[in-house]
Amino acid sequence: MLWSNHARDARIHGANSTIEVSESLYCAAMPSTSESLGRSVDTLAIDAQVRRLSRAAEPPWLHREVARRLAEHLAPIRLQVDSLMQWWPHIGSGHEALTQLYPAAQHYWAHPWIARDVRPRATEQRPWWRRWEKQHGPSWQGLDQDVPPTSVPLVWSNMTLHAAPEPRAWFSTWNAWLSEGGVVIFSCLGPGTLIELRRLYSALGWPEPTQAFVDMHDLGDMLVECGYSDPVMDQEVITLTWPSGAAMLDELRTLGGNTSPHRAQGCRTPAWRARLANTIDNEASREGRVAMGFEVVYGHAFKVRSRPTFAPEVKLPLGDMRAMLKGGRKPR
Repeated sequence: MLWSNHARDARIHGANSTIEVSESLYCAAMPSTSESLGRSVDTLAIDAQVRRLSRAAEPPWLHREVARRLAEHLAPIRLQVDSLMQWWPHIGSGHEALTQLYPAAQHYWAHPWIARDVRPRATEQRPWWRRWEKQHGPSWQGLDQDVPPTSVPLVWSNMTLHAAPEPRAWFSTWNAWLSEGGVVIFSCLGPGTLIELRRLYSALGWPEPTQAFVDMHDLGDMLVECGYSDPVMDQEVITLTWPSGAAMLDELRTLGGNTSPHRAQGCRTPAWRARLANTIDNEASREGRVAMGFEVVYGHAFKVRSRPTFAPEVKLPLGDMRAMLKGGRKPR
């Protein structure tokens, strides 16, 4: 396996926040507990978040930025692609980047069953009077995630794997969809995400504000267990800053939600939210702005090619062996 830390400098402005990537910081592996590996998450909460994010006009802007960076990892692979599968594209994004990389490929869109009525936004963006015209360039087809297409050389999943109750199950599904030698490439949130918020909640004695995220080393091991070869794992910490705690809370809601089974039960009051925003404001440390870090994990691996099988004993006539050695005719 190859583990790496990727450094880059950037400052990108979103709706209410600023991304600052001053360095790539590797976060030490968390203890191998049942929660970090078994993915202790509330599946009903995940379903609710998927429904809500799928109804949004477009994927979260942070997810679109990560999709752009994930596409950069595909360039060195030089993969020949005539078809590909995008996993949960309404949440994770990536269609624009993949269309630029593979303009003539057939695109499949795998939707979770709770969002199966959602249509690809690429079709919705066309004026209604042109939606029945013949398409030029890439084509797409929406599928239920439980109905695999024919084998594809590329499976893409951006910023969705941390929603998997069991990552191995997703890895196995993607492996079944891949053709031999095909590539799975993905990104997700790692355990370095929102450490500042988790520390604040702990200091106040409140339940967990986030689910448990899986360390990239564990994800790499899972890839090998599920039949992949040469996994490459990479991570960086992206710091987002906001002018206030209230602005931060508003944007965090557009990125997803808390799916931890240990989160506070029931609805919070406006007074509680105001207290949280004020507490976050008091913790502001970057020139008066609120700062939170997101660890983004990138990974890709290849589906293992099947090896030819041989009988315990193979017999060849001596004459045929001599002909083969001399470059003569092939044995009959």
